[in-house]
Amino acid sequence: MSNIREDLTLAKSSFSHIIDVPVEKVDIGQWIFSLSEAEYQRCCPPDHIAVGTTKTEDGRPMSINVEKIGTSLSIQHYIGEVVEKHKCRMVSMTDIFISNEQRTQMKVIWELSVKPVNADQTEYTNSVVTHPSEHLLSIFENQGLTFEQASASRQKISEDHNRREAPLFAESIARAARGELH
Repeated sequence: MSNIREDLTLAKSSFSHIIDVPVEKVDIGQWIFSLSEAEYQRCCPPDHIAVGTTKTEDGRPMSINVEKIGTSLSIQHYIGEVVEKHKCRMVSMTDIFISNEQRTQMKVIWELSVKPVNADQTEYTNSVVTHPSEHLLSIFENQGLTFEQASASRQKISEDHNRREAPLFAESIARAARGELH
């Protein structure tokens, strides 16, 4: 659709949550690519709408996430660049439908990781970084917004969403580690 401006960061947030599961029982890669739609929806109601998994043409795992962040509908096409037990790095060329129903894109980098706290507890960290497309920047300009204004707004929205989903993702990962998810 349009070129991504990786030199500009639209928003960046990171939140952590401690779960009562030993780190050796955690498998984020397995969890994320076997996540049911109902479990995904429980991880950030009412924002999370749908999730599904597929593969890219070259065989890399892909998670398609549909969610509402702020007033925008996002369709994320996350490709698993790193898919490991204790770390996943997912990159998406995300379609964004903004409030006036105009479609644009941004790049979203989602990193999920865990590290041991002690023998029985694990710290999960959910980090998200977004980069705007040239097209999204032109939409901001047409709305009379500077990049700084648009970024401040997106930062607030992104932090709110991540703050709410990070602990729920962590607890879902804990349920998976305990064998409670099907």
